[in-house]
Amino acid sequence: MRRGPVPAGRGPARTVPLPTVGARRRAQESRPHLWFAHQLVLTLSGQRPVHALLGHALPAAYDRLAELAPQAPLRPLLGTGRRGPVPTVSECGLCRPRRGVIEAFARITTGERLRALAFRLELGADSRWRCAALDIGPAPALPGPAS
Repeated sequence: MRRGPVPAGRGPARTVPLPTVGARRRAQESRPHLWFAHQLVLTLSGQRPVHALLGHALPAAYDRLAELAPQAPLRPLLGTGRRGPVPTVSECGLCRPRRGVIEAFARITTGERLRALAFRLELGADSRWRCAALDIGPAPALPGPAS
């Protein structure tokens, strides 16, 4: 099994779309952490409204998303009114501490900027994965004037 960073041009963020809806659904069910990482990036970068994850997040996680979404902490901005590169999931990993629980991390790249995203998924009685918690860590310090 290969370990270490994913080379540019390879990895989950750059895979070819699956040809059918059924194939996409089966892939999502077998790798829910990848799907959730992508959905969280879309929401936290302001590309998708927070209510798009309604039903995919437990109440505490949804409340956290609703708190973070207006700030769009992953929004790709270069300066006043200028957009930068779109954030992408460059790597996503997971740990399964027990049956029905996935603790995942994602490395989010926006141009040269790298951010971390951590989240927990729990399998419900209806066999659907839901986000139970998430954290994006502190906002990076903005460069200030040199003293």
